[in-house]
Amino acid sequence: MVSARRLLAKLVYGSRYDKVPWAQRVYVRPGERLAREAQWRRLLRRSPIVEPEDYRASVPLREIEEFVDCMLCGEPRVQPLFEPVGDGDKWRYRVVRCPSCGFLYRDPNILPERLGDLYAKGYSKFLTGKYAANRQRRYQLTMDAFSPVFDDGAGRRLLDFGCGAGLFLELAEERGFDAVGVDLSPDSVAQANERLSRARAYLGAPEDVPEIAAGGFDVITLWSVLAHLPRPLEDFSRFRELLAPGGVLMILTVNANSLLLKAYGSAWSGFTRNHLMFYSADTLPVLLRRTGFAGVGFAPFYGDTIEAGTTKLPERLRERLRRTVEATDGGNMLRAVAFADEEAITRWAGPREVRRLRAQPTTAPMDLTGT
Repeated sequence: MVSARRLLAKLVYGSRYDKVPWAQRVYVRPGERLAREAQWRRLLRRSPIVEPEDYRASVPLREIEEFVDCMLCGEPRVQPLFEPVGDGDKWRYRVVRCPSCGFLYRDPNILPERLGDLYAKGYSKFLTGKYAANRQRRYQLTMDAFSPVFDDGAGRRLLDFGCGAGLFLELAEERGFDAVGVDLSPDSVAQANERLSRARAYLGAPEDVPEIAAGGFDVITLWSVLAHLPRPLEDFSRFRELLAPGGVLMILTVNANSLLLKAYGSAWSGFTRNHLMFYSADTLPVLLRRTGFAGVGFAPFYGDTIEAGTTKLPERLRERLRRTVEATDGGNMLRAVAFADEEAITRWAGPREVRRLRAQPTTAPMDLTGT
């Protein structure tokens, strides 16, 4: 399917955009934005909304899985949309959309107690292989995009949740943070501690480590972690408790409103073996509001090589990319900073537009009208 789409694009556009990275082509080719948005609306119109009992009767359930309702609003009905497959059919799963709030998630999902099964073996090799080649560049670009949050870490505590092999903790050390991390992969934690000088990585959850469970963090970072969390309300409530007054939570994750998702469907790069839930600038604030955060700000993502300047685009294409990303989805990755309280907004928002969130306890019933 993807090759057919690329062939069609080649016939329509020729070779004029071959030097544009593939992830940015949908943002710069004339007319493509409108075509992909129309394609998405057509998919939503044609995809039926299914009652939970009918859906669960028709879908097989593996040992490590469970059926779930929408984690953001509790809606039990689903709108099945995608079935990603990877590694030569070694893994596959179903992605559904909540018909009430629009949240995209995997259903069946992974049982929380079995989440470690996805990271027990070989994950650190992935994190330090080809995947890691440009990770620190991405970290640097995102930290710069959220200035002044990361400009000076002196005297400030930082928790990297899902720290992997410690690539970001290494940068946090350099910027002066008193940094710690946690991860579910034993070999990743071991590699992180070999890499680090002052920072320290721990195996398990924050509550397993007294130093971390005590809280008082000025910054918590989730680098490509949010999509991996099977119980986000519980996790984000805990993050909020761990933050000190004036603290911030930084999030980088795949963007469920991406034009690339609308273009490639089940073959979208954001559908990986370990991803469970998929957020957008519309659904992430729901999660943050329900877990007690005061506000959220976003930074558009234009692409690593574009932002770093290693891919040179003609000025007309660069401007078209900028306009399209900022006017539509924010890019293929979602970059956000959540502010714990008004003090955090005052101290760290800078010139950034902040979407203030009305506090709502996690136990309160959600408004299912989508307003």
